[in-house]
Amino acid sequence: MRILVRSCFFFVVIFAGITAQNGTRMLGLDARSVGRGGTSIGTFDSPELMMTNPAGISFLNNSMLNADIALMFPTVKFQNTINDTEGDKNTFPMPNVAYAHKYENSPFNWGAGFFTGGGMGADFTLKHALYRNQDGSYNLQKYHSMLATMQGGLTAAYKFSPKFSVGVSLHMVYSMLEFSMPYSLNPSIMKGTAMPGMTFGQMFAAPPSQGGFGYTEVTATAEMKELTAIGFNGKIGVAYKVNEELSMGLSYTLPTNLTYKNGKASMDMTAQLNDAFGKAVAGYMQQNPGKTPAEAQAAVAAQFGGMGIDLSKGVLANYDLSVDLNFPQTIGFGLSYKATPKLNLSADFEWVNWEKAFDKMTIKLTNGTNSNINTMLGNTGAFDLEFPMNWKNSFVIKVGGEYKFSDKFEGRLGYAYGSNPVPETTVFPVFPAIVEHHVMAGLSFNASRALTLNAAFEMALNKSYTASNPSLIAEEYSASTSQLATTLIHFSATYHF
Repeated sequence: MRILVRSCFFFVVIFAGITAQNGTRMLGLDARSVGRGGTSIGTFDSPELMMTNPAGISFLNNSMLNADIALMFPTVKFQNTINDTEGDKNTFPMPNVAYAHKYENSPFNWGAGFFTGGGMGADFTLKHALYRNQDGSYNLQKYHSMLATMQGGLTAAYKFSPKFSVGVSLHMVYSMLEFSMPYSLNPSIMKGTAMPGMTFGQMFAAPPSQGGFGYTEVTATAEMKELTAIGFNGKIGVAYKVNEELSMGLSYTLPTNLTYKNGKASMDMTAQLNDAFGKAVAGYMQQNPGKTPAEAQAAVAAQFGGMGIDLSKGVLANYDLSVDLNFPQTIGFGLSYKATPKLNLSADFEWVNWEKAFDKMTIKLTNGTNSNINTMLGNTGAFDLEFPMNWKNSFVIKVGGEYKFSDKFEGRLGYAYGSNPVPETTVFPVFPAIVEHHVMAGLSFNASRALTLNAAFEMALNKSYTASNPSLIAEEYSASTSQLATTLIHFSATYHF
């Protein structure tokens, strides 16, 4: 049973939506609500309420099972001084399934569900100034990221009066994380002693006139993989049905702290060391005009050897890896108003505390295997890195309407705005969580008294965002432009018991 559950989690998460619609969060988890802009906190008609306002299941008309699948088609693009490139064309299926049980003569109701919460990421093949072939052409580099989350568990709601209910959801969260790209850091990370009175970082940063290489950053080809995390999340909600026309809800989602474990990392500084070696050889020949290139290379190799660097061992290291990352608390309010027997209007407002959650990502590397890198970094193969994120708090506004054309058909329109949480200082192409404006449309078909089929179309309009100069991530992103647009198609089926 344990293997089956783990396999199901793996299947769902590996195909999860990697480019979410506000930060790393999906705007809607059911085609029914997506068609009206994702509104659901104050609209009590779907088991999706377990994720948005658990108290709302008290006001469902009957027990129901809902299964939803969304297909996401993101379009990403990156431009800097040497790139003007679109990312890979990916398609991501995102499933959700939930069951809500309604007791006939009891104030207590419950539900269970599993949901694709969201994520983000992208794939590019890009030029980098450091990575060149001998003829001067660029050696293209892979840029990849993947952050995916899924959560599921139980919901309970208690109706204290015919108009008022309180609900709680307790969920287990499962997440996966991957990175692969050139990774740049300030030379000060290299704390090992190169020579008396000078660290490797000082040597790499010092100008050539002072015997250094003049680097403002050092870069390694880095890969992080096999990172998984399990955590827990809670949601609290209240639902109030004023009358048959007006309902409203309030919900709070607790923050989630995740530690991704059992990961593997590699760090290859070959390109950086080759560039430094070439500069050292050129400098040696300039100071010793009579020396041949072979003699200069041998002399520089001896100089590196005197600093404890054995060039025959290379500069590729493998590490054990763990990563600390938090997900935000949210507060949401929603309402629904039945304007006419056929027309229903709804709106949600959410505040997302990205500022506290995505302040930084702590990367912990241990058991480094390469003595050269350990010598330059001044450690024994264990060190921490703080990856800056500095996200801003975000607010999300959703509005929508649905119209009952007949007993068989209902149509929906919606709009959502989610303020971009990513600052200019830390935006970069493989974390493209920047879209803001969304338009939606949907349709429901009541196939029978028990079965309803829903479909929705969602478009996140193209967002172009220029990074600051300098960028806090790396020089290659300074004044660069990232673009993101997303199209989603949602399908769901609801069975009423």
